Amino acid sequence: MCLGIPGEIVEFMDDRPDLAKVDVSGVKRAINIGLLEDEKLEPGDWVLIHVGFALSKIDEEEAKAALDFLEGIGQAYADELAALADSKIE
Repeated sequence: MCLGIPGEIVEFMDDRPDLAKVDVSGVKRAINIGLLEDEKLEPGDWVLIHVGFALSKIDEEEAKAALDFLEGIGQAYADELAALADSKIE
């Protein structure tokens, strides 16, 4: 099962304007933010991530509600975090 998971933008990659480093429940990875080029994104903003791409900007309340739900479903969320931890965008 693939899930959209919320991540908090930590920093932008200077050499790659289409990438940002996000924190998803303690897992930090670069993701592609190119689909949100019309959004004003800043460190601290939350985005919904699917297969390494930020799909939409969300507010912190929505992010917390999604994380609470995902943590509640157990193994599928654990699997998604493991996949994120193993992924790498270059």
